[in-house]
Amino acid sequence: MNLRSRINLESIAMTTARLAYHSAVPSVFKALVDLTASVKDAGLDTQLIDLVFQRISQLNGCAYCVDMHWRDLLAHGEDPQRLNSLTTWREVDFFTPRECAALNWAEKVTNIQQGHAPDADYEMLHEHFSDTEIAALTCAIALMNMWNRLGISFRLPVAKRKVAVN
Repeated sequence: MNLRSRINLESIAMTTARLAYHSAVPSVFKALVDLTASVKDAGLDTQLIDLVFQRISQLNGCAYCVDMHWRDLLAHGEDPQRLNSLTTWREVDFFTPRECAALNWAEKVTNIQQGHAPDADYEMLHEHFSDTEIAALTCAIALMNMWNRLGISFRLPVAKRKVAVN
């Protein structure tokens, strides 16, 4: 089998995790879970945080997290059309100006190597969020990037499950 075929096969099916990292470093995993709870309790709307988590997971290509946050958003009543359009959020008018500012900031911070979170994007964010909210949002973005890197690195598998869509 040539290298290209091997790479394609590996990228298609992640059926087993490489490592049960939560068991290997339980205190670190617990700290991450606690940090996630703290971020979700920092005063931002849960739906907004979940949209941001979903977009970051899409950008990073974390299959496990994309599936998990998609299910969470649907379970909390998110419109399937908005979810389907999240990757093209700049091209549709389904998202509020506040959501757009958060999604833009999530993209800038996630892709930090491309422009280092420019001042213009920060100012746009500041039009819709307080300093406290910006700090909480940026912590949430950093945290989701960490979860994505763990999910991708350890090849967390996505279980095939049916979902009820309203």
